[in-house]
Amino acid sequence: MELDPVVLARLQFAFTVTFHIIFPSFTIGLAAWITTLEGMWLKTRNDRYHDLARFWTKVFAVSFGMGVVSGIVLSYQFGTNWSRFSEVTGNVIGPLIGYEVLTAFFLEATFLGVMLFGWDRVPPWLHFCACLAVAVGTTASAFWILSANSWMQFPTGHEVRDGIAYPVDWLKIIFSPTFPTRLGHMVVAAYITTAFVVFASGARWMLAGIAPENAKTMLRMSLGILIVLVPLQGFLGDASGENTLKYQPVKVAAMEGVWGSEEGTEGPLPWVVFAWPNEAEERNDYEIAIPYLGSLILTRSLDGTIKGLKEFSEDLRPTVAIPFFTFRIMLAMWGIMMLAVITGGYLWYKGRLFDSRTYLRLARFLWPIGFIAVLAGWYTTETGRQPWLATGILRTADAVSPVSAGAVLTSLILFVVVYGIVFSAGTYYINRLLKVGPHVRTKGEDEDVSGRRPLSGAKDVGREVIEAGE
Repeated sequence: MELDPVVLARLQFAFTVTFHIIFPSFTIGLAAWITTLEGMWLKTRNDRYHDLARFWTKVFAVSFGMGVVSGIVLSYQFGTNWSRFSEVTGNVIGPLIGYEVLTAFFLEATFLGVMLFGWDRVPPWLHFCACLAVAVGTTASAFWILSANSWMQFPTGHEVRDGIAYPVDWLKIIFSPTFPTRLGHMVVAAYITTAFVVFASGARWMLAGIAPENAKTMLRMSLGILIVLVPLQGFLGDASGENTLKYQPVKVAAMEGVWGSEEGTEGPLPWVVFAWPNEAEERNDYEIAIPYLGSLILTRSLDGTIKGLKEFSEDLRPTVAIPFFTFRIMLAMWGIMMLAVITGGYLWYKGRLFDSRTYLRLARFLWPIGFIAVLAGWYTTETGRQPWLATGILRTADAVSPVSAGAVLTSLILFVVVYGIVFSAGTYYINRLLKVGPHVRTKGEDEDVSGRRPLSGAKDVGREVIEAGE
């Protein structure tokens, strides 16, 4: 069997970007969580906020490091596997990535050292400002990455000369029509992802009797923000879908499993709960659908229609099965989130949140739910754009570098091995940190006259690392 270098290059990029997106989607929210904790400590001088901020900073350090490493690999792949993409779109994508480095990564790198190691070395207000700067930097990074990706989804503000894209209007490039809703959707997804990790960790600590007062604080704060953000994400997701229908209708047709006919889609649309897309026969097998609901969701009317897949040329359609199923995985995760939030809110209102061990046992397993939803959403977005890498400008098949399939396969195998070792170790260490829990200050550990907390010098950090590895 002859190996296809395009397929292998896509597999390699999908593998590495899958690992990478996990960490930014966590650290964006985690930086904001740490900043909030430290801000509340400065205001209330409640030691629980200070202890939690210091603890989660350790988790942030490991996650941020793994995110940086995996992100650098992605940049190299633009040259090694996708050189034609760099040649055709580099005049637009290159500056956008450069802006991300200048405005976001430099900001994070400048203040990250103060955030990680400045607890007992700088005044508390300055440390808070450093945490705030890192939080702003992580969000700014999301801004520029989403801007570049949104331009690839629906390019604007450029002109093509001799097959090469050149910028004409940078405001139109940065603020592509698909960008605003996608940015809001992603940032909120990052906050939700972090909140569920914190919520599950709080449940885990409560059940194990680890720092119960800190666990209660984590449960209250994370559930409080989830009660707001999870329903909001439903509205943002709907707005993003409406935007996608306007600018990328073939992607929505694939997501919804709408085939229609060459003459057009007729009648009200059902919403397909489950089906097996049959691309050979251009229909759905084993379909389970709710009548009229598809029209109501997509067109805001009971008898509205959209363009079906058959109305698009076959060479302009994505592979239907991947966006169809990943979209439903994302929706399923959101449904579980809503159920968890509603149940938790009810128990909180009744004063039984910390005592319901059944709910806490289930909640401790919710930590990966945000990651799964983020990955499913990105797979839907990226595979639904195919066969284009930059819509209307460059096809994926035309963007690959002139490298042999064997070379791509070899590097893919090496990535799998190295990532498996490095990221398994990092994940293991984070889990050990969560198992040990935070250092809880005793009454004898008073603050010094400067207001700084003499908690985590080298001796304390060493103790925590040793305990985490036991």
